[in-house]
Amino acid sequence: MIEQALSFTVNNQELLAISHHGSDQNTTGVLIVVGGPQYRVGSHRQFVQLSRALARQGISSLRFDYTGMGDSSGEKKEFDHICDDIKAATDAFLDAQPHLQKVVIWGLCDAASAALIYAHQDDRINGLVLLNPWLRSEQAMGKTMVKYYYLQRLLSKSFWKKLFSGQVNVAASARDAKGFVKDSVVADKQNNASYQARMLSGLQAFNGKVCLILSGEDLTAREFDQQTKNSKAWCKLRSENSEVHHLASADHTFSSREFKAQVEGVTFKFITQL
Repeated sequence: MIEQALSFTVNNQELLAISHHGSDQNTTGVLIVVGGPQYRVGSHRQFVQLSRALARQGISSLRFDYTGMGDSSGEKKEFDHICDDIKAATDAFLDAQPHLQKVVIWGLCDAASAALIYAHQDDRINGLVLLNPWLRSEQAMGKTMVKYYYLQRLLSKSFWKKLFSGQVNVAASARDAKGFVKDSVVADKQNNASYQARMLSGLQAFNGKVCLILSGEDLTAREFDQQTKNSKAWCKLRSENSEVHHLASADHTFSSREFKAQVEGVTFKFITQL
């Protein structure tokens, strides 16, 4: 198993990456984009373990720190403004491993959002693996909290025991619930420049295949599901070019060995079927 450190330049900033070499017979590689306050190792070493698992199956990958993250120089960019970084990382990946012809972008949380924004601009990208994409809006958050938090509390025995024993601040809870209900019925006024709109237009323009992985124990995943599952605008996620996997017990970062193994299996199968 060959692992090689490399660097490349974006807008006069030096970015660091680790390339994992698989089999020269496989012409599709995986570009792992970092999300949130993470760097190329990932939460619970997930990105390292994923790259090594893929390499054992003959699939090459590259994980990198985008501008301002980890060991890369510059001021940290917002996730919806890293298209230059993703393009440069793709260039470096294909230069480092010339047998590769196509790339699948793999991203968790806002890295998945960044992948959706970027992918349609690059003909070399033929697939996306999107884990718990970040699609936050006040409207969706309100609906999600009402559905998955407040209603579940009302059905909980422990809640009623606390209520009758005086351990629940009824007035404060009522104010919070009222606020979330208000948010849930307010019309979403996104404009064409919002990252949510750019994610949607990116999906609609992307001609490759999409693998969506959603955690059952994660509000970010539930918000994404809430906004997209019955939406005509997001219907491409329900087309023959997309597949959706629900990991019912998994948390946001797939923190256990079991959850990571499930993600690795889904990722490998998706790539081999491209």
